[in-house]
Amino acid sequence: MREGLAQVPIINALTVDVEDYFQVSAFAPHIARSTWDSRECRVESNVDRILAMLSAKQTNATFFTLGWLAERYPLLVRRIVQEGHELASHGYGHERASDLTETAFFEDIRRAKSLLEDISGVEVTGYRAPSFSIGESNLWAFDGLLRAGYRYSSSIYPIRHDHYGMPDSPRHVYQVRPGLLEVPITTVRLFKRNFPSSGGGYFRLLPYELSRWMLNRVNSTERQPGIFYFHPWEIDTGQPRIPGISSKTRFRHYVNIGRTEKRLNRLLSDFSWGRMDQIFLGKEKTPLPSTVVTA
Repeated sequence: MREGLAQVPIINALTVDVEDYFQVSAFAPHIARSTWDSRECRVESNVDRILAMLSAKQTNATFFTLGWLAERYPLLVRRIVQEGHELASHGYGHERASDLTETAFFEDIRRAKSLLEDISGVEVTGYRAPSFSIGESNLWAFDGLLRAGYRYSSSIYPIRHDHYGMPDSPRHVYQVRPGLLEVPITTVRLFKRNFPSSGGGYFRLLPYELSRWMLNRVNSTERQPGIFYFHPWEIDTGQPRIPGISSKTRFRHYVNIGRTEKRLNRLLSDFSWGRMDQIFLGKEKTPLPSTVVTA
C-alpha cells in the first residue's frame, strides 16, 4: 500500500441465531419437541433487548430465524425487518441437517423460507444450519439450498468440535455451487490450526480481550470480514434451568451468561458491523470481499 493511503475499514457480519433456550440441540435428549408449545417462551423479550441494543449503536445485523418461532411471533419477525435488519432462515424446527434425509431437509428449508417471506414481505436469501450441521457427510444439502432459492449459506464451521466442524474446508467465503455462496464461521489460523474466533460459547468463555484480538487479526492481517454469531438466550440470566443435563452441557450453555450483553456492547463499539447480504451479496452497493475462493 502506498504511503498516505489508508486501508478501507472492514465491515464484519453480525448475526443472531433466533432460537429459544429449550430448542438448543444439546438439550434435545432432555426436552421433547412435543413439549415446546407448553414451555415458557422468552425469545420475544430477548430479541427486543437485542434490537434496542443494535438501535443504540446504529448497527444492522442478520437474524437467522426459526420458522417455528416466526409462526408464533409474526410481529417479532416484522419488527426485525422494519428496523433495517436482514431476515434469514435457520430452518423450520431446529433439526440438524445431518439428522435429516435429503427430502426432509429440502422440505424444512423450503417451508421456513416460504413462511418467513409470507410474514415479512421480503425475500429471504440466507440460511444457517442448526448447530452448523452441514459437513462432509451431507454436502448434498447445498444442492437443496440452491433448489429452494437461497443465495448463501453460513453453515460450516472450519474447526474440530465434538458436535460439528469441517476443519479442512475454506476459511473465508467461497462459491460452493454456481449461484450459492458458503460463508463459513470465522476462525483464526495459528500454529497450522483453525481456532474459533466468532462468538457463541467461545465468546462467553474466553476473555473479551482475546476475542477482540482474534477478530482484529482476521481484519487487519487477512483483510477479511469476520462472521460473529450469538443467540438471544445468551443474554438471558432468567431462563429456566434444565434438569438432568451433564456437567459439560451445563457449563457450555450457562458459562458467563451474565457477562454476555456487556461484552456485546463492547464488541459493537470496537468494530464495524453490517448485514450478511450487504457484505457478501453486494446489496445496497456493498462490494464482495477482495478474496473469494471458488471450490
